[in-house]
Amino acid sequence: MKEFKGKILCLDRSDINTDEIIPAKYLTEIEKIAMQPHLLEDLTLENFDVQKDLEDVAVIVTRDNFGCGSSREHAPWALEVNGIFVVIAQSFARIFRQNMFNCGMLAIELAKEEIDILFDCCKLGDTFLSVDVEASMLQVTSQDKNLTLGFEISKFDKTLVQTGGWLEYADQKY
Repeated sequence: MKEFKGKILCLDRSDINTDEIIPAKYLTEIEKIAMQPHLLEDLTLENFDVQKDLEDVAVIVTRDNFGCGSSREHAPWALEVNGIFVVIAQSFARIFRQNMFNCGMLAIELAKEEIDILFDCCKLGDTFLSVDVEASMLQVTSQDKNLTLGFEISKFDKTLVQTGGWLEYADQKY
């Protein structure tokens, strides 16, 4: 199973689309690793430096409708190949969300108030998150804050994450 813990990157914007996650010009790549240096390279966000800000990141926290746009699987793949296995948002585009679970990754929806708390933690400096998938709990640690938040995902999506994704699940079951 993937490790669901590490440094958080807060992207304070709604409607980050799949073209901003991985530009369409890289969709011809046949190996995931070829997408690695291009993650978020077309994202325009004030004070965002893709080279500096992605360093050592394992979790992204953002606003509404993350992963909107085309239904390509390349967007979760680009996150995965960069070691980002958790995205937390107020909402996700439906197909992007399911593609995350199909890859054995976590797409966690939290209420606006909880997302705001995570953004406040990130303002304090480096903030880290650890996910207990079985208990559906998040442990967040920053410079002077330590908090625990619960989340909900369906039993089947939890199973996909725990088995490593759809292919691994199918290999076990069929």
